[in-house]
Parts: sequence; C-alpha cells; structure tokens
Amino acid sequence: MSESQAPDPEVVELASKVFDLARTGDAAALAAYVDAGVPANLTNEKGDSLVMLAAYHGHADAVAVLLERGADADRANDRGQTPLAGAVFKGEDGVVRALLAGGANPQAGTPSAVDTARMFGKAELLELFGAG
Repeated sequence: MSESQAPDPEVVELASKVFDLARTGDAAALAAYVDAGVPANLTNEKGDSLVMLAAYHGHADAVAVLLERGADADRANDRGQTPLAGAVFKGEDGVVRALLAGGANPQAGTPSAVDTARMFGKAELLELFGAG
C-alpha cells in the first residue's frame, strides 16, 4: 500500500470515536458529528452502520437522531442483518419503535425482523409489524 492509499490516522481515530458514541448511545454527540459532516450512514469493517451499533446496544435516542439526519433504517451489515432485526433479537422494544418510526421495513434483511420475531415467539412484535 502506498503512502497516499494509507488511511489518514486522524480520520481512523475520528471514525473509531463516532462508532464508540453509537455503541454508548451519546445521541447529542452523534447529532453534532453528523451535523458537522460525518456521514449518517458511516459503516465499520463489518458493514455495521452507526444505526446498527446504536440499535444493537439499546439506544433508541441515538437511533432517532441518526434517522432524523438521513441514516438508512434498513441498511444491512455484511451478514445481511438489519438494525430492526438486531433490536428484535436483543429485545430492545424502544429501539424497535424508534426504527419503525424512522421508516424501517420489518421484512428487510436476512433474517428479517419478522423472521426473528417468529423465531423467538414475540407475538406482540409480530402484531406490531402487521405479521401476526
């Protein structure tokens, strides 16, 4: 890899910090970074978006601020998983509702949120998804 192709260490450090903010659910800081130009759909080396990380770690407020700033509610990671399916798997009902309010599709992904709810016998979520 030539010097010009190497990632800028400051950019890598900033991205790492923003991913940590999504994991810890710092909605205000995430909003500030995205407002300052960090892509709302930034993904890590596994294809996990900021929304995916915030959703998987149970941070509905962080999910909401990212979606309000144009993040894709249905962006699947490299394994085909969506934030909504991850939230169903983790039992994060507040995140499920935030994602649905932000336009998430319960049928998207592999397995989809509907499939995941069926796997875990979550009848109330199936009803919420219109798949009961």
